[in-house]
Amino acid sequence: MEGNPKFDASQDIPDFPYARFGEMLGFKGIFVDSPDRLAAAWQEALSSDRPVVLEVKTDPDVVPLPPHVTLKQARGFMSAMAKGDGAAGRIIGETAKQVVDGLFGKKE
Repeated sequence: MEGNPKFDASQDIPDFPYARFGEMLGFKGIFVDSPDRLAAAWQEALSSDRPVVLEVKTDPDVVPLPPHVTLKQARGFMSAMAKGDGAAGRIIGETAKQVVDGLFGKKE
């Protein structure tokens, strides 16, 4: 990956109904395309009586952060961004918004 935070092979995922496919296999399929539905979807998945395919549509320019970001993780993120991602400004802005929303609650 050479420090590139957007490794091409991990960015091009086929548009496929993964949750529906999981249901065809006997799993519980859950599809989420709205941030407001994500918490309920996780609750549904974690309380399921069988394996779950949780399909979540996300913005590729918003970095999925762990609930509690350490200083080391933040430094690694900034280092990766400094390596020349053309969308770095937008990614950093959206990530900062995600962190602030997590700390202070989402502003409506």
